[in-house]
Amino acid sequence: MKIYTKTGDKGETSLIGGTRVKKSHLRIEAYGTVDELNSFIGVVRDQEVNQKRQEIFSEIQDRLFTIGSTLATDPDKEGKVQTPDLHEADIQLLEEQMDLLDQRLPPLRSFVLPGGHPAVSFCHVARTVCRRAERLAIALQEESHVDDLVVKYLNRLSDFLFVLSRAVGFELGVKEITWKPRM
Repeated sequence: MKIYTKTGDKGETSLIGGTRVKKSHLRIEAYGTVDELNSFIGVVRDQEVNQKRQEIFSEIQDRLFTIGSTLATDPDKEGKVQTPDLHEADIQLLEEQMDLLDQRLPPLRSFVLPGGHPAVSFCHVARTVCRRAERLAIALQEESHVDDLVVKYLNRLSDFLFVLSRAVGFELGVKEITWKPRM
């Protein structure tokens, strides 16, 4: 099978269900950003410090494919087209993982600047892309159906990535860079 179809050469693509839309459509932007996030999760997963976390990253990447397919489905065809679904348990898993990571971390007393080590920075980049995906899902939700669990999962995932950035820095012995506002 060839990877190129030429069907998008005029700036349109198909949603799951067959409906053609412009590639600039908000729905395409939303699931494209989820795809970008999934790629950054791969970069975070591939960091040496995260080798022991492969299972949670596999879960997250699978859920992001689920979210991507949900966002890529024509809302008028939902229920007629089979796509994987998200569960409240997926959000609970992220919360449990955050609680485990957070147990070993010093209390957070100020804002933390991204950086200090490439592995920490990659977590922050993934977190900010996740926040953008969340904003786009909310914007799409204002004009079309988007399951509330999609927004909730993205919100919780960005929280997880923040806690992960702190845990990775802690494990690597990297001093957190706190924000000291100029007055």
